[in-house]
Amino acid sequence: MSLPEIVSRERWRAARAELLDREEALARAREALSAERRRLPMVEVDPEYVFEGGDGKATLLDLFDGRPQLVVHHYMFAPGWEAGCPGCAAFLDQIGHLAHLRARGTSFAVVSRAPFTRILPFKARMGWTLPWYSSYHGDFNRDFEATIVVDDEPVERPGISCFLREHDRVFHTYSVYDRGLDGLGTTTSLLDLTALGRVPEGSDRFLYHDEYED
Repeated sequence: MSLPEIVSRERWRAARAELLDREEALARAREALSAERRRLPMVEVDPEYVFEGGDGKATLLDLFDGRPQLVVHHYMFAPGWEAGCPGCAAFLDQIGHLAHLRARGTSFAVVSRAPFTRILPFKARMGWTLPWYSSYHGDFNRDFEATIVVDDEPVERPGISCFLREHDRVFHTYSVYDRGLDGLGTTTSLLDLTALGRVPEGSDRFLYHDEYED
């Protein structure tokens, strides 16, 4: 394994300062891209998708839990699989306490094509308390391209889809798949995918997760 060059503290500071300039330029470009993403048009979701979760049947509107925004993680878990995708599991393991998202008007839910009877024991094994729903009886995965057909066979792929609601109307604002999930998982990175972004004003200021008023 090739290790970094050993240098003096002065040379390290000079090299670090040069890299910092590039890092700051990348951060500014990322902020500009997030602003452009918020300006994307949106599509109204017409079908009334029905999912199965811990409390029984739920619609897509129910998944918002009364909040303006919803982030859905498309977890790879096909109906015939005994367990969910390990890569998706690693992604969910890094999702922090949902209070931080919820305090910013954003709900988070996991959706998989596997029947809920298979999801439930796997969720318990992983020790997750995240809201997780089955889309087994509907076309949600297909319509939002989390399940695609390759050589006449359904293929799962990981993704994130973002939704916005206005009263009882639901709109699809953004989706990203596969390697596009790299670097995501923090509260701010998920909010940057949404139409409203890091709202309300001052949402960069975090509280302890038990101090928020939802």
